[in-house]
Amino acid sequence: MQRKLYRPRIIDKTIIEYLAVFGAICIEGPKWCGKTWTSSFHSKSEIFLSDPNGNFQNRTLAQTAPSLVLEGDTPRMIDEWQEVPMIWDAVRHFVDQRPGKGQFILTGSSTPNHKGILHSGAGRIASLRMRPMSLYESGDSLGNISLEQLCKGILNPCKTDQLDLRKIIDLILRGGWPESIKLLPKQAMLLPKAYLSAIINNDVYRVDGIKRDLDKIKLLLRSLARNESTTVSNNTLIRDIKKRDDEDIDTNTVSSYLNIFERLFIIENQLPFASSIRSKVRVRQQQKRHFTDPSLACALLSITPDMLINDLETLGFLFEAMCERDLNIYAESFGARLYHYQDYKNREIDAVIQLSNGNWCAFEIKLGANQIDDAARNLLSIKKAIEEEDGKAPCSLCVICGMSNAAYRRDDGVFVVPITELKN
Repeated sequence: MQRKLYRPRIIDKTIIEYLAVFGAICIEGPKWCGKTWTSSFHSKSEIFLSDPNGNFQNRTLAQTAPSLVLEGDTPRMIDEWQEVPMIWDAVRHFVDQRPGKGQFILTGSSTPNHKGILHSGAGRIASLRMRPMSLYESGDSLGNISLEQLCKGILNPCKTDQLDLRKIIDLILRGGWPESIKLLPKQAMLLPKAYLSAIINNDVYRVDGIKRDLDKIKLLLRSLARNESTTVSNNTLIRDIKKRDDEDIDTNTVSSYLNIFERLFIIENQLPFASSIRSKVRVRQQQKRHFTDPSLACALLSITPDMLINDLETLGFLFEAMCERDLNIYAESFGARLYHYQDYKNREIDAVIQLSNGNWCAFEIKLGANQIDDAARNLLSIKKAIEEEDGKAPCSLCVICGMSNAAYRRDDGVFVVPITELKN
């Protein structure tokens, strides 16, 4: 690869750290998110198991003599290792026999069945999750505000150019796909559609060799798109498909297909948070539904900029999804985790970030500056209620917004930060 053309990714630092500790690492994530490019940047030799040259000779070689594909300068990248699952055990065995750190970088865009993989790789192969680009990585966030510092209660106020609504819509529809960053908005919208077509028509079958009803897969994906950034149950998805598409789909099929979507990294739900609150209030356990990138939801529903201009409610959910994609990337880079909060008293927090020391921070996500006051009041109200219930209150409160011309701390202590100022 031409290293001078490489656009740095937030995960780069973690890759370097892991290569210094483990014999091999496995970088997993959705297709087209930049895994191969990033892995190649950190490697000294490489082999591509999905290369069609010579009638897929690399894959055949890996199947017949897996040790041969491991030969080369280290770190050696083995791209799309799941095409030949026995490579996993071969790498583990090789690392055992030839002690040393940072010998291999495996990449995978799906999680294979465990059949044929004899060992977990614990202690030898460490897995990392890679996602589409955040706004900071794509150059659409100035990065003047660090999320890590924000979680510690530190913010240096700054002014910024206020985004207009159409620019925000363009960022959502384009998504964080590296190949779309320099394209015009109308061109960029074609990529997530092509992505979904490739997944549905090829990868769904290739992941385990089982034929599935592609029409029902599309129905379920569209229902997930209609329910992006919500906590709907599987039964609600079934009712939604019946109401919108007049089709029946059973519970087992939904569960099975959702599992496939997770294994293909199409979806990545936001887990519920309760572990550090210790409040007397019962917390709901539903996950918040998310595609790995909001552009996929837009593509499934054939959403256009004008449609979102005239449907601010849907735009709000998609904006929330984009922000939570970025918060997930930023938080993971410093050992934190992203959750959401919802209890049986109908109190909700859009995003919760739990730090490695057990402290947690609460974030509301709002598109317009006119929503900041209500969002701040909600955060302060929940914090007060948790304290009164002898729970562990958040150590930092923040409103992430789209259309604001400054990052600052309000008189009530709540931070306000435009998403286009944030970084890890």
